[in-house]
Amino acid sequence: MRVLLTLVFSAIIFSGCENAGDSTSANTIRISFTEAVADSPKDGRLLLMFSNDASQEPRFQISAGLNTQLIFGMNVEGMQPGAGMDFDSGALGFPYESLSEIPPGEYQVQALLHVYETFNLSTGHTVKLPMDNGEGQQWNRSPGNLYSKPITVNVGKNGVTGLELVMDQIIPPIPAPEDTPWIKHVKIKSERLSEFWGRDMYLGAHILLPKDFEAHPEARYPLMVFQGHFPSDFGGFRTTPPDPGMEPEYSERFGVEGYNIIQQQEAYDFYQRWNSPDFPRFLIIEIQHPTPYYDDSYAVNSASQGPYGDAITYELIPFIESQFRGIGAGWSRFLYGGSTGGWEALAVQVKYPQEYNGCFAACPDPIDFRAYCLTNIYEDTNAYWTESAHKPIEVPAHRDYLGNVQSTIRENNILELVLGDKSRSGQQWDIWEATYSPQGAEGYPQRIWDKRTGVIDKEVADYWRENYDLRYILERDWEKLGPELRGKIHIYCGDMDNYYLNNAVYLMEDFLESTTDPYYEGEVLYGDRAEHCWNGDPDQPNHISRLRYNSMYVPKIMERIAKSAPEGADITSWRYR
Repeated sequence: MRVLLTLVFSAIIFSGCENAGDSTSANTIRISFTEAVADSPKDGRLLLMFSNDASQEPRFQISAGLNTQLIFGMNVEGMQPGAGMDFDSGALGFPYESLSEIPPGEYQVQALLHVYETFNLSTGHTVKLPMDNGEGQQWNRSPGNLYSKPITVNVGKNGVTGLELVMDQIIPPIPAPEDTPWIKHVKIKSERLSEFWGRDMYLGAHILLPKDFEAHPEARYPLMVFQGHFPSDFGGFRTTPPDPGMEPEYSERFGVEGYNIIQQQEAYDFYQRWNSPDFPRFLIIEIQHPTPYYDDSYAVNSASQGPYGDAITYELIPFIESQFRGIGAGWSRFLYGGSTGGWEALAVQVKYPQEYNGCFAACPDPIDFRAYCLTNIYEDTNAYWTESAHKPIEVPAHRDYLGNVQSTIRENNILELVLGDKSRSGQQWDIWEATYSPQGAEGYPQRIWDKRTGVIDKEVADYWRENYDLRYILERDWEKLGPELRGKIHIYCGDMDNYYLNNAVYLMEDFLESTTDPYYEGEVLYGDRAEHCWNGDPDQPNHISRLRYNSMYVPKIMERIAKSAPEGADITSWRYR
């Protein structure tokens, strides 16, 4: 009965199929694009946005947070240049489900076409997805996407009638970053990924060179792999002090004035540490591995994205080590990162235990799916609502350090469904599906739950557990993995993580600390009242410590090298002053 009432409650709020809505709306909106911006038919996701905040374009004001503006979406196939297309009045929207629900008032209105390309996968499936174009899978600024300039529209009590929007703008290409004496950039074609996707696919990286790299051709260097979201260039490193006369900017996230100046100062301070006589000489890399589903691949092999784990570990990293004199052995490679990068650091260490010698996982995405944020995908029946016979409560997705909630799991997922069906939104919950789920009959990832109602698919959950639930995998395979991972696992998380990620860390810690054959010999630490993304520094506030990833784990890495480097290993050539 409790389950039934929960499902009925969900159905009342979001009834119908994925693009259902109020088909009786009086809204008539026609959208087209000019031949000047595209001279051939286009497939993709057509997005329509309304905003009563004129401070910036509507396309930059869409989120799941309290300050979001309005967006509606529909699929298009073979949309012709110059031919007007009526925007479906039943198109799903967020935060209002239907165009007919928009409150009367004056709005800036804008249309955008998120362009899809066709991929003929090695699995035999043909799928249509947005190719990354150098921006890291950001629909509102992806080169090649078409959009209209915002226009002012008055929405009356009967909706919008006779609105025409012409997409006569195209987002231009993004220039590639340029090499400097300190930072180099590489891009290679991956044979593994190209075979899977049925077209040429590439991996890239930004490489920070150690001091006096050219002056020491005899040196071979350990490698530090900084995992995380798509980096446009190597971040947090600058060779000059903060720009003089810079206007201080307030960080709403951290409640800090002049955070832009702090960021530049920290980047300059790191440059000075990097050049100090006693700082060990390493190579640090930030990887570019965007996929048609997200700004990065999660650095593991998956059914719908292909062999990214193998491509990174066996193609990209050996190439970098060969070009920049890396030692090229598992004992000399280390992984670290936060959030997505935290999950990746731990997952890659678990999946490739001999190829890396330690991971430092800060605020990792869920590493135990019994705490998939606030959902237990194995025992719960619905991800959006707590079970109750008479009073289901919506499950939160984001909080601040005092517990104030800004969004819910349902809201996040409905917004993603507006941005793209079939896990094509390029957002957080969809990339987890694209990474962890089996491939569906059409070639797209299978849903872990119904995107409209939140009902969990237990067969998909079982697949997730066996292949990507890191705590479960460690417990299942500890007899084999334990000896390989001893001393390599380090996890850090704030106990008020904004996304409740600390809950999964607690469960992982329970297993690690209870396991004695062998004991894991690592560490799990928590930051008191620390939000996302606390990374293990007990002395500095989060807005400072998050800027010090590239140096804060170095002492622990040096201890690990001293303890674990094999006999005869090169632990001296890279220690020059």
